[in-house]
Amino acid sequence: MAVNLTREEARTRAESVAVDSYQVELDLTGGDTTFRSVSTIEFACSRPGSATFLNLAAPRVHAITLNGRPVGLDAFDGERIALDGLAERNVAVIDAECGYSRSGEGLHRFTDPADGNVYMYSDLETFDAHRIYACFDQPDMKASYELTVLAPQDWYVVSNMAPVTEGGVPQADGVHRWQFPPTPVMSTYITHVSAGPWHIVRSEHDGIPLGIFCRQSLARYLDPEEIFEVTRQGFDFFHEAFGIRYPFGKYDQLFVPEFKEGAMENAGAVTFLEDYVFRSRVTDFSREARGETILHEMAHMWFGDLVTMRWWDDLWLNESFATWAGTEAQAKATRWHHSWTTFTTAWKAWACKQDQLPSTHPIAADIPDIHAVEVNFDGITYAKGAAVLKQLVAYVGYDNFLAGVRAYFAAHSYGNATLADLLSALEEVSGRDLGAWSQEWLETAGVNTLRPSYSVDDSGRFTAFSVLQSAAPSHPTLRSHRIAIGLYSLADGALTRVHSVETDVTGDWTPVPELVGMQRPDLVLINDDDLTYAKIRLDPHSLDTAVTSVGSFTSSLPAALVWAASWDMVRDGEMAARDYARLVAGGVDSVRDISVVQTLLRQATLAVRQYADPSWRGEGLAFLASALRSLLEAAPAGSDHQLAYVRAFTSVATSAADLEYLTRLLDGTVALDGLAVDTDLRWALLRRLVSRGVRGEDAIDAELSRDATDAGERQAAGCRAAIPTVAAKRETWEELTDGKLTIAMFRATIASFADPDQPELVQPYRDEYFAAIGAVWAEWSSAMAQDFVEYGYTIGAVDEATIAATDAYLIRPEPPAALRRLLVEGRDEVARALRNQARDKAAAV
Repeated sequence: MAVNLTREEARTRAESVAVDSYQVELDLTGGDTTFRSVSTIEFACSRPGSATFLNLAAPRVHAITLNGRPVGLDAFDGERIALDGLAERNVAVIDAECGYSRSGEGLHRFTDPADGNVYMYSDLETFDAHRIYACFDQPDMKASYELTVLAPQDWYVVSNMAPVTEGGVPQADGVHRWQFPPTPVMSTYITHVSAGPWHIVRSEHDGIPLGIFCRQSLARYLDPEEIFEVTRQGFDFFHEAFGIRYPFGKYDQLFVPEFKEGAMENAGAVTFLEDYVFRSRVTDFSREARGETILHEMAHMWFGDLVTMRWWDDLWLNESFATWAGTEAQAKATRWHHSWTTFTTAWKAWACKQDQLPSTHPIAADIPDIHAVEVNFDGITYAKGAAVLKQLVAYVGYDNFLAGVRAYFAAHSYGNATLADLLSALEEVSGRDLGAWSQEWLETAGVNTLRPSYSVDDSGRFTAFSVLQSAAPSHPTLRSHRIAIGLYSLADGALTRVHSVETDVTGDWTPVPELVGMQRPDLVLINDDDLTYAKIRLDPHSLDTAVTSVGSFTSSLPAALVWAASWDMVRDGEMAARDYARLVAGGVDSVRDISVVQTLLRQATLAVRQYADPSWRGEGLAFLASALRSLLEAAPAGSDHQLAYVRAFTSVATSAADLEYLTRLLDGTVALDGLAVDTDLRWALLRRLVSRGVRGEDAIDAELSRDATDAGERQAAGCRAAIPTVAAKRETWEELTDGKLTIAMFRATIASFADPDQPELVQPYRDEYFAAIGAVWAEWSSAMAQDFVEYGYTIGAVDEATIAATDAYLIRPEPPAALRRLLVEGRDEVARALRNQARDKAAAV
């Protein structure tokens, strides 16, 4: 975590240095720990005679020259190369030995246990290009890149550009030399190289060459036609919406092993988490999520790659825009027309959760250095920003918004821009002053709550109607909202909208005279159509309707809004966790959107495990298991609902009878019509059985022999970490803390180690966790350190002792700001859970 770059350092460097080009030569034919990297950098200096520095992380540097003269190797301190005596025009050459990564940062190297094949790929956001080549590693110092790679003859090398010679040029000793032409001007973090004996599928659309890559052992699981279909639909949508053709020539999409995130928008060579190659049957929610990710990364080709933020303060512009654009493209151009419903249910819940943490921040965040941005890929940056952009579209008008975006692209193509540049373009086309809007929505933190307040006469007609707005004391801003208010009535068993009005909400009280005199419906829905970003509440009459009839909506979006309001009420202690579990159990079978179904099941399980009175938790898990088993056995054969129910049931099964049922599903003595107990489901069943002490090491070894892959190895590691013995937990803890696991194996292991149903085995490690995090943060890579701190925090019990241990650590000599943030977030979730447990306990009286 020591490597860093501050905003002021970046600004000072960019003021004096302008990069023209990089020529990078990589030799990937050596050993399995390092590779040779030679960088030739041409750059100008506006202050001849001054000094600057290059970024480089490498075990060794062989030689440094500047304008033909040698530079002493002591100019390299392990993180930077100091260059002084700069001329007006400069050429620096750095010959280094760089290290392969096991954490997904830089150039990650992977050996496939299924066939021994080696694959490698780069992942460089936010600050990891200098792990592969010496560079000015910041987004506003754009340049052209010309890459040359030496690789084994049976490998295929991928970069931002198509190779000059397909297959490379043969050299001596079974080595091929791959030459790639200079790229358009771009930022360091979106440059890319991948290499290995890939399985490749080719296509073309609208003159754009398309490629899909995965490793050979996954080729039989790849479904290229659906991926190509979404890709083609995305290009057609974005070409029309943005008014500029895709700017980077070919478009490759690579599904890569042990990826540390969902996907990465490298120009012309997008990388994806390999989980998107489905080895087993998945619900359509998983396919929808993959489709959204494909479109999200494609949107980045324009917003992020073609026009790039100047510094990471505007990271949200990249991610929020891509989230909005990806969801909009999915809703309008693909078969997932309900994608905004999914956004409301899943993404906005993430935003609201993040926005109520002590670490919440304005959408337009203050990012003083790289360490700050690396913990800022959060629900504010992605989901809240996208929700607010959706509001902005409504505020300026859809056509005006796209016209402003087109003007923004035209003015700043291949350059850098800021939030002010985008707002200026939107103001010009819409005629609206966005200064106040920006200050209110982008420069303040926190989420508002909107609730209806009304009175009715003896005939049930509204005599008064208003919308009340509130805010948390810590973030008291009351914002301006454009909302719709929907009136829904039950008829023939269906909840249908009978009337809707749109109104502007300002301040803490907004009257809505248009509704006075109208008949009160069965349900009043504030923020109908999901036009604003806010938590909403139902009045008691509407809540009663929702509890009995939430499955009766004739449209998916209002149902999703009601479910979201219910979940917010649970998190805020206004609804008991046990009541929410009963609400979900009683209504989930009527929900048609599988994305909503799976989100509700996950939230109900979390409510029972974390927010319910601990003395009721066992009963609550049994209640969920009983309800889910009934839903499973009644579900249509082969349906997505059936698969969702069996997975949710597996995660909560506790009784001897339910565990016996899982055992029989696993060994095949019980079969459900249409349910394939395939590889991933077998592992899920086995892990639950292992965690409850029903199966052990022999069963894990037998399952691994059936699935002798890296995914199987991770699943087996997760199962071993879940073995409910003191010895197994100790062995797992030693593996987690020795720093030798890859990032993928670490995540698989710690997720099972911190089993919420094994508190007596896990909680003794709370003190060891706090004793370890200082060294982990200082010595491990950024991604690995964050994972240890964030996932490891759940080792502590939901009790006052965990809060006390956190407070004791935080008053030590000041922890780094990013580490402090993660710990404060974990503490806040524990405190919220304790409040909600007390609320749930009171509901039982």
